[in-house]
Amino acid sequence: MATVAEILGTKYPLIQGSMARISRHELVIAVSNAGGLGVLTSAGFDKEELRAEIRRVKAGTDKPFAVNLMLMMDNIPDLVDVIIEERVPVVTTGAGTPKPYMPAFKAAGVKVIPVIPSVKVAKKMADLGAVAVVAEGMESGGHIGGTTTMALVPQVANAIDIPVIAAGGIGDGRGVVAAYALGAQGIQVGTVFLAADETPVADAFKQAILAADDTATAVTGQRIGAPVRTIKNAMIAKYLELENAGASFAELESLTMASLSKAVFDGDVENGSVMAGEIAGMVNSKRPVKDIIEGLFNEAEAVVKNLKITY
Repeated sequence: MATVAEILGTKYPLIQGSMARISRHELVIAVSNAGGLGVLTSAGFDKEELRAEIRRVKAGTDKPFAVNLMLMMDNIPDLVDVIIEERVPVVTTGAGTPKPYMPAFKAAGVKVIPVIPSVKVAKKMADLGAVAVVAEGMESGGHIGGTTTMALVPQVANAIDIPVIAAGGIGDGRGVVAAYALGAQGIQVGTVFLAADETPVADAFKQAILAADDTATAVTGQRIGAPVRTIKNAMIAKYLELENAGASFAELESLTMASLSKAVFDGDVENGSVMAGEIAGMVNSKRPVKDIIEGLFNEAEAVVKNLKITY
């Protein structure tokens, strides 16, 4: 079996988690140039906007990168056309099945890596011809499943014969080693990049991440079946109040309308959605992407070297 780094064409077995509105060309270029797989978000882009972002990435790096597709979006067929036309080497997917698009991707030589929340879905993706899966635990930021990384990864690794990439709760070298111990062959990380120098978000967003501690996040949308993990703020408190009171989907939607853009672009971290994982409390400084990636794997080597198991 090929290693994750061989599959991705990267130095490190690391995928940068796609973060809606955030994972734009600046971050993707930095991650790919540092030896990981930068992943470009397609959320909110039309066909030509995505093409323009892809070309910006190509202008900034000659290393492999990916595009993420949130498959519930209405314009996925158009975006698939652009990905194939622009010869993007890797696609990651979420929020649906890539089944309708797999023949076109395979014919074009595009490697597909779905993000999955369960063993059942992992098996389906392996059967479709995915080259690997990202098993994402509920510790992650943004839209989440219902199983923790520690419980999910080994069960997925036992169930399929393609590489498993662990995501959720990985914030340092100890997390990297733990992912491998659970049966993963690579990692996907997102929250660790939120305060990176190259991440294109408002400074107030980065400061909210830096100020976070281990209990800083909350999960909304549980009742309506669309759980999302964000940092607690005034808007989240209001949402949880309404959700617990039995508010309708429309009421909840009206509260969160454009909330991600408010936080990312406007820096309104009280009325916007600051999506982040539970390891936000481990992000304590602004650093270049290169330092973050090298730090993860240098720390992992030190952890392995010094690991002592006694009985």
